[in-house]
Amino acid sequence: MLDSNNDLGAALYKTWTEKQRCDEIQKLVTGYRNGVPVGILCKMSETIAGDKKKAKKYLKLFLTDAERKAAIASASEALLPIVSAVMK
Repeated sequence: MLDSNNDLGAALYKTWTEKQRCDEIQKLVTGYRNGVPVGILCKMSETIAGDKKKAKKYLKLFLTDAERKAAIASASEALLPIVSAVMK
C-alpha cells in the first residue's frame, strides 16, 4: 500500500534544520495534549528528530516528568516498547 513512501516523510525531515524539527515536535506535543494518540506522538517525533535519542531529548524538553510517566502507564502492551524508548 505505501511501498516506497512508508517513511512518514523521513526524507523531507532530514532536510530540516534543528529549529524546524524542534518546532514541529512541539506542535506534536500540543496535539498530544489535545488528544493525539501517544503512539503517533512517539513515532512521528522519532521520524522528525531522526532517531530515538533525539526524539527523547525533544520530548523531555516539552513534556513534564509526570506527563511522560502517564504516557508510559497508559500505553497499550503493543506500544509500550516504542513509548518507553522515547519517554524514559
